[in-house]
Amino acid sequence: MLGQAVGAYTDATHGMTLSAVTMPYYKFILKYGTAKFARYAVNVWGVNPQGKTDTQVANEGLAVMESWMKKIGLVMNITQLGATKEMLDGMVKSTLVMDGGYKVMNEEDIRAVLQASF
Repeated sequence: MLGQAVGAYTDATHGMTLSAVTMPYYKFILKYGTAKFARYAVNVWGVNPQGKTDTQVANEGLAVMESWMKKIGLVMNITQLGATKEMLDGMVKSTLVMDGGYKVMNEEDIRAVLQASF
């Protein structure tokens, strides 16, 4: 839903908005699903877990993912899509909050993720 709100303010495609908010969102929710992020890092990105905590493995996986996203030329922030700080309040207010996921986000959470997406 973060991407939907960004798209409403920038007219960017859904895929572009998703790539722009993915890393800030994943970093925000990491602490709520660390074990799953660690498993993802090992199984998808080939991170070696030996001698590392789940948090270290998960963060390493996200770093590899971010590097790959940049390598293939994905949009990495909402500024690249035309978003401005003046749009932030509107994007926060228009983000639909849904139950489920690692954490049900509130306005403060949404603001933090979108600010990190600039």
